Amino acid sequence: MLLDRNLHIRAIEAFIDPSTPKERAIITHGHADHARSGHGSVLATPDTIAIMKVRYGEDCAGRFEALDFGVPLAIDDLTITFFPAGHVLGSAQVLIEKDGQRVVVTGDYKRLPDRTSQLYELVECDLLVTEATFGLPVFQHPHPSVEIGRLLKSVADQPERCHMVGCYALGKAQRVIGLLRDAGWDRPIYLHGAMIRLCELYEERGVPLGTLIPATGMPKAAMAGQIVIAPPAAIRDRWSRRFPDPVTCQASGWMSVKQRARQALVELPLVISDHCDWGELQQTIHETRAETVWVTHGREDALVYWCRTQGLQAEPLNIQGFEDDGGEGAEE
Repeated sequence: MLLDRNLHIRAIEAFIDPSTPKERAIITHGHADHARSGHGSVLATPDTIAIMKVRYGEDCAGRFEALDFGVPLAIDDLTITFFPAGHVLGSAQVLIEKDGQRVVVTGDYKRLPDRTSQLYELVECDLLVTEATFGLPVFQHPHPSVEIGRLLKSVADQPERCHMVGCYALGKAQRVIGLLRDAGWDRPIYLHGAMIRLCELYEERGVPLGTLIPATGMPKAAMAGQIVIAPPAAIRDRWSRRFPDPVTCQASGWMSVKQRARQALVELPLVISDHCDWGELQQTIHETRAETVWVTHGREDALVYWCRTQGLQAEPLNIQGFEDDGGEGAEE
């Protein structure tokens, strides 16, 4: 077997997204539950390396090796190739090949087009290691344009109020900004300080986001009718009181769970996910033509059961260190 159940490639002594420092790590993307500091060497896409350096510092790994999408890297008698995962900027699926056997580790992924990340590419394989953040039949995500339409309608209907959208700082914030631009919102978008550097990095990496202005220090009256992007925690603490009668919003796949929205004190939940929903997970498993499926990072049991009903060999991995929300609800 090319890969063990700890995502360890024994032939080259490398680990994929390890939770503790390793001599050799392959990193799928920049979210904190996948990309950690302290590894001896890191193999990742150029975008992911740039994100890691911004988040953890230039010396967060002993050595970095950048690998572009679609470029095979031969290591001894094994080949590694990255393919876009569509989750956030630079996110990669890892294809491992040896002696005709093909293994794909998806990392976190989504299939919907998103101009703030590279478009997901399907990769056929023998063994598929798939995430299952939203691996339950109840999760059927609406199209994000519908949710952005709800946000813009609320802004139009309540011009005296400021709309504050809680977003994860890496990926979600930039995606929401991109969706707003695609929907025709050409006014400035205001940012909490925690969002600024990563938005700047996206711009530096060729992702245009339009006019972005720091929200701190703006006159309260000037923020009526405006949209602010902030960490989820900030929309519920003292920081939010500087804005006129703010409408608390949060963008996450978990906002389809009404109890979560209520617990988070969210007035306008926006179901915008950077992961596949139940139907997309099923579609991916079929289309990869994998005969064996390992399921990790979320709701493993339901997807494992469904795979077995399709005649596939399937097992849960239950890897420690991955957040069960896949970055959807984390607050950094």
